[in-house]
Amino acid sequence: MPLQMIRNDITKVKCDAIVNAANTSLLGGGGVDGAIHRAAGPQLLEECRHLHGCKTGQAKITGGYRLPCKYVIHTPGPIWRGGTHGEEELLRSCYINSLKLAKKYNCETVAFPLISAGVYGYPKEQAIRIAYDTISSFIAEESPDMLVYMVLFDKSSFLISKKLHSDLTSFIDDNYVDEMHKDPSLFGSRNIFAIEEEIRSDMDMSATQYPTESKPPEKKRKTFFGKESKALLKAPMAESAAITSDHVKLEMMLKNIDESFSEMLLRKIDEKNMKDSECYKKANIDRKLFSKIRSDRLYKPSKNTVIAFAIALELPLDETKDMLRKAGFALSHSSRSDIIIEYFILNGIYDIFTINETLFYFDQKLLGA
Repeated sequence: MPLQMIRNDITKVKCDAIVNAANTSLLGGGGVDGAIHRAAGPQLLEECRHLHGCKTGQAKITGGYRLPCKYVIHTPGPIWRGGTHGEEELLRSCYINSLKLAKKYNCETVAFPLISAGVYGYPKEQAIRIAYDTISSFIAEESPDMLVYMVLFDKSSFLISKKLHSDLTSFIDDNYVDEMHKDPSLFGSRNIFAIEEEIRSDMDMSATQYPTESKPPEKKRKTFFGKESKALLKAPMAESAAITSDHVKLEMMLKNIDESFSEMLLRKIDEKNMKDSECYKKANIDRKLFSKIRSDRLYKPSKNTVIAFAIALELPLDETKDMLRKAGFALSHSSRSDIIIEYFILNGIYDIFTINETLFYFDQKLLGA
C-alpha cells in the first residue's frame, strides 16, 4: 500500500525519514516539533542552528541521531487564517517539498505527522484530505515505489461526520451478529447451528443403534466358500467403476473452471475503460503488486486487496461479492469491517480515503495491499 495510516508516536516509527512539523526557526517548539527534538537529542538542535531557518511550505533535512530513522525532514506548515491567505497551497507545498527531499536522499519509507492541524489551527478534516491527495498523487507520478506512513496519534485526528457515525453505528448494530454462531467462513459453508444439529443427530443415532452399556455387534467373518464370496469378488470391480466415473466428472469440471480473480479484475478494468495506473492508484495498491496480479492469473490476493479493487472499480454489492468469491473470500455480518464496507457500497460511496478514514476510526484494518 503506497500510503498507510497508522496510529503511533512518530518518534518511534522505524523508517528512512520522518517529517517534522517545524516552526520557521527550526530550533524546536511544542507538539510534534518538541517531541522530535527531545527524542533525537541535542545534536539535532545543533545541526538545525546551521540551517538558518526555513520558510513556510519549504523543507530542509538533517540526520536522525537518536531517532530510529536516518533523516528528519523539517517543514514549517501554514498558520490557519480562515483559508484566504494561501494556506492550502502552502500546506500542499510542505508535503511535496518534503517528498522531493526524501526522494533525493533515496528514502524508501517516510512518515508524516498531520502538518498544521495542531496549534496552527488548520481544520483537521481539510488537513487530512490535502495530505492524502498530495501524497497519493506524488507517489503515483514521481515515486511509485515509495511507502509513506501517515502517523496519527489517536483516532480523534479523524473527525467523521456525526451523521455518518450515527448511520454506520445503526447499520452495524442492525447487521452485526455473534461471530461463532453465524460466520459461515469458520466452518466452510455451514454455521455452528448446523454442526451442533449434526452432532446431536449422530449422538441420537448411536444411542439408538448401540445402547450405552452394550458394544456394537461383531460382524460375522465372511468365508471364501460362503454365499457372500461372490459379492466380495464383485465389490472391487464396482468400486473401480465408481472411481473411474468420478474421475471423468472431475476432469469435466476442471475443464469448465471459472475465471480467476486476476482475470475478472483485468476484464472489469477494460469494461470501465480505465487505465491500469488509474485503477491501482484509486485502490491504494502499489505498482509492483499490481504487476504480480496482472502476470499471474492464479495470484491469491488478500481479502482487503480484493475489496480495494472493487471500490476502485465502483462495483455494486453483487459484483463485489463475486470478485471476493473468485479469490476465495466472502463478506460476513460477523465482521465489523465487512459491514462498514457493505454500508459504503450500498450507499454508492466509493472514495477509498473516506472508507479508510472510517475503518481507522472504528479500529479496523485499512484497505489496500
